[in-house]
Amino acid sequence: MVYDELRELAASYLRRDRGTVTLQPTMLVHELYFKLVDQRRTTWETRAHFFATAGLLMRRLIVDHARAALAEKRGGGRVVTLDPEVAITDETPEELLRVDDALEALARLDARQAKIVELRFFAGLPLELVAESLGVSVATVKRDWAMARAWLALRLGH
Repeated sequence: MVYDELRELAASYLRRDRGTVTLQPTMLVHELYFKLVDQRRTTWETRAHFFATAGLLMRRLIVDHARAALAEKRGGGRVVTLDPEVAITDETPEELLRVDDALEALARLDARQAKIVELRFFAGLPLELVAESLGVSVATVKRDWAMARAWLALRLGH
């Protein structure tokens, strides 16, 4: 029922990529599907709950892919941007891993802010769906998104 929507999300993400990620939309969705099917004990309460879980799993897949790419080839230090209107754009595997490490540190300080970054940055979900999945208002998501981006900018050195 959600295959087309997940594939559209993956395709949108990969369209913005500038060749640093070699995943194809179909492959990304299929890998995501295998992860979702493995969630046997999960009862999907709402559509937002499903997409929040899908966003978390998509983040893990992207980071795992970045780690594999990094193991094959080492690169230079570019700047990571957290653009509020797009998911990952042209980050290298190194940058994705830096973001992932920073996100883990943020999660220890404020789990909701980390989840918002995950859903916006890795899954590319709109503010309204993020708010619904977390059970908070859009205003709260906007505020936490701004705070998280500022904290991450400091953490990542720009």
